[in-house]
Amino acid sequence: MKRSLIQLLAALSCLTLLLTACGKDQATASISAQPVKTFQWKLVTSWPKNFPGLGLGPEKFAQYVNEMSAGRLTIKVYGAGELVPGFEVFDAISQGTVQMGHSGAYYWKGKMPAAPIFSAIPFGMTATEFNAWLHYGGGLALWQELYKPFGVVPMAGGNSGAQFAGWFKKEINSIDDLKGLKMRIPGLGGEVLKRAGAIPVTLTGGEIFSSLQSGAIDASEWVGPYNDLAFGFYQAADYYYSSVWHETGTNLEFIINEKALNELPKDLQKIVEVAAKAVNEDMLDEYNARNNQALQTLINQHQVQVREFPKDVLVALKGYTQEVIAEQVAADPTFAKIWQSYSEFLQSMRQYNDLTLKAYFENR
Repeated sequence: MKRSLIQLLAALSCLTLLLTACGKDQATASISAQPVKTFQWKLVTSWPKNFPGLGLGPEKFAQYVNEMSAGRLTIKVYGAGELVPGFEVFDAISQGTVQMGHSGAYYWKGKMPAAPIFSAIPFGMTATEFNAWLHYGGGLALWQELYKPFGVVPMAGGNSGAQFAGWFKKEINSIDDLKGLKMRIPGLGGEVLKRAGAIPVTLTGGEIFSSLQSGAIDASEWVGPYNDLAFGFYQAADYYYSSVWHETGTNLEFIINEKALNELPKDLQKIVEVAAKAVNEDMLDEYNARNNQALQTLINQHQVQVREFPKDVLVALKGYTQEVIAEQVAADPTFAKIWQSYSEFLQSMRQYNDLTLKAYFENR
């Protein structure tokens, strides 16, 4: 009798364990059967679709996000004009028409006078200096604060490095040669040229070649040899000026609708952030690698004449830059606040780089 009781208890114990295991398996199966929530975003840009450098950055970003999220967040990229005109990217993000964009902050100076600081300042920071200020000098917090009223979240989205002065149909031998010159140039660089007597014109990248060719403009800056070769500007202007002054390290931006970003789970938000940082570094690496290759092609295959601005022209442009910035600081408290942070960081970097890189380049 005792033995039968023990056998019965053992059987009941085994049955309990079996039922418990089955319950766990069923619960696990039930959880795994729950559908995974996915998100589909649209990303609009100010560049032609798949354009080298600028246009490929958003494509890589979309690829990285898709792979890291295992398809939970997919992003479709649209070039300028495909869904939204290139200069209306910010408005589309702010209004929630699309979730995300890729562009340059200096295009929004009509909305925010301080916006160009987060793209390019004449005689300003290099790409590495700017990234240091943005991520470790307080710049990103100021940028986020600037865009906050529009419901837009900015992130660094690549950098073209130091840009060439541009393409000209005539030689520039003195500051007087800039007077009356119609030149495509955005941001504060355009304001500086205006002070020199030139006529700044705002055009998207896709409009530049035809405008140069037709004579609608006399000169244009774009990026540098890598992108300028792709657009074939050497067929429309004779003189290519290399002097770096107006865009010394041009930061590009990913801008995201704040509501759309907050609707993502925390892990997907982090994936977006990390993918943006990856593209930010990757684009600068690509420009550093490709620019000289393209320059040699322009010189050796297309007989492009590369020139430098005379020293007195650069001195005059620097003086006009200081005047323009002083006026902006006086006119806009937000510009003044951001400029103080930017300029103080630039000064500290200048002192350090004079001791290190400048001396090294001279010795090398």
